[in-house]
Amino acid sequence: MKFRVGSGYDVHKLEEGRDFWLGGIKVPHTHGAKGHSDADVVCHVICDALLGAANMRNIGYHFSDKDPQWKGVDSKLLLAKVMEMIREAGYEVGNVDATVVLQEPKLNPHIPAMKECLSKVMNIPEEDISIKATTSEWMGFVGRKEGIAAHCVALIYKD
Repeated sequence: MKFRVGSGYDVHKLEEGRDFWLGGIKVPHTHGAKGHSDADVVCHVICDALLGAANMRNIGYHFSDKDPQWKGVDSKLLLAKVMEMIREAGYEVGNVDATVVLQEPKLNPHIPAMKECLSKVMNIPEEDISIKATTSEWMGFVGRKEGIAAHCVALIYKD
């Protein structure tokens, strides 16, 4: 077996009145992430980690924010396309481990729904998807509630 590891990182500005999409679900909050797509940082970092592991560049290379076809797109569609790409290259996902850095709202109540959604999109078991949430202890742009950040590590393999 051949194993490969990739990492992903993403940030988005938070704006009042926007829908807040995380891990493929809509999280109730007064603010949402701003971006060319729906700005779902969890989907984005998983995409980047998987693409990096497969040595296929990054999400911006494949789904440019200069391309109008991706304007407002549901990031679950981007993740599904990335899954197609890595499977076409002969890889399967071992696991993904994502960490969301957000001051508020608290995400722990929403993590099971995120895992269930992402499991369906990626066609992998929920137990192979880890999503964790933390704050930045009121420091920096996350602490000031101006934005959200996320990190992810992914393991892929080829028989």
